[in-house]
Amino acid sequence: MNNKIKGIFFALLATLLWSVNMVIASGIKGHIPPIGLAFWRWTIACIVLAPFAFKSTIESFTIIKRHIRYLMLTAVLGVTIFNTLIYFAGKTTNAFNLSLIAISIPLFIVALSRILFKEKVSTIKIVGIVIIITGVLVLITKGSLQTFLDINFTIGDLLMLLACFFFAYYTILVRQKPDELTAKVFLFSVFVIGTIFLLPFYIWEHLFYKKVFFDTKMALATSYLGIFASLVSYYLWNEAIQLIGTSKTALIYYLIPVFSGILAYIFLGQAIVSTQIISMGIIIIGLLITNRK
Repeated sequence: MNNKIKGIFFALLATLLWSVNMVIASGIKGHIPPIGLAFWRWTIACIVLAPFAFKSTIESFTIIKRHIRYLMLTAVLGVTIFNTLIYFAGKTTNAFNLSLIAISIPLFIVALSRILFKEKVSTIKIVGIVIIITGVLVLITKGSLQTFLDINFTIGDLLMLLACFFFAYYTILVRQKPDELTAKVFLFSVFVIGTIFLLPFYIWEHLFYKKVFFDTKMALATSYLGIFASLVSYYLWNEAIQLIGTSKTALIYYLIPVFSGILAYIFLGQAIVSTQIISMGIIIIGLLITNRK
């Protein structure tokens, strides 16, 4: 398996794991407060990764200290802020708007790659991106122009847009990872730093807003989020960026609504209608076009 195929496979798998996250999120809305969900998600990720990375991280302490500003910025954007903003956004807006605004993540990444790294955006890639966006819009509007025109935006939509920009910036920063930092040391350092920054906000939420109740639903949800939607998916996403670049990795993110629709059909019994099948085809065609040489 060459690096390009491996990178695409890693990005696809990370996207699939995040798609399962969307399905789980629909079942726990309102059950767990946003900061509490984010804090325990990343705490579990740190605990699971610790046996494999703690010793190497201690041995690399001098290197970590040298790059601490970079690691802190990456951790704050990718861990502390990104998912926490999504959980807050979900309290004041609906899944439809979140899905619509999520389209901006790959666009932010492509734009930032162009600005910061001078990556060329070819005509064929622009055509592919337009086709992909068309497919996503068909999916989330069910092919209805009136549905698109009737969208009402809230403060949650603004929070989601900010979250998308921060994750795009995180993705750009991952590309600049110092070679001295191994993948597991980098990941563990970012997870721990990001979780530490979350701690004071979690304490405030726990004392003055809403406490986290550790029941079965909480345990199952945070376990999946911590292990698969955080640890495994972030590792795969970071590796994909190193192997195929930020722009190509970003475009694969558009498959989230495709995967989410299939998973919702399998696990939640939600029907797949003709507009979903058409949109899935459009998105896949767009991805194939953008990845043509």
